[in-house]
Amino acid sequence: MTISRWMGVTVAVGTFVAGFAVRGLVEGPVAHAQTAGRVFELRTYTAAPGKLDALKARFRDHTVKLFTKHGMTHVGYWTPADPPLSENTLIYVLSHSSREAAKKSWDAFRADPDWIKARDESQKDGTLTSKVESVYMNATDFSPLK
Repeated sequence: MTISRWMGVTVAVGTFVAGFAVRGLVEGPVAHAQTAGRVFELRTYTAAPGKLDALKARFRDHTVKLFTKHGMTHVGYWTPADPPLSENTLIYVLSHSSREAAKKSWDAFRADPDWIKARDESQKDGTLTSKVESVYMNATDFSPLK
């Protein structure tokens, strides 16, 4: 019984070590952009009290499609996991081929009649956001996402 136990432990440890060795030889999937001037935009929306669901619905039903229409690349959309931010915060990241392309896309988006209509309809009972923050970011040389 003791020999079997030691054999089991030896096999388990060997498998664990082999897994790390193979992991070092095989590179995992990494997303790479094709453009050197690519910038990322981190946007954080603080919803007005009680308006987070309406804000998410506007994004789901209108905004995301319009971002695509105007050349913005979606990286991801999130809500914080823990209160109090989970109750009023939407965070997302967009990618643009350059800072100039971002400005052009945002200008076209803001002037789009479909956006104006969706925005106005969604705010008929009051504004959905109390604060919007935007931060442009450049990928570091060691970032897997560039």
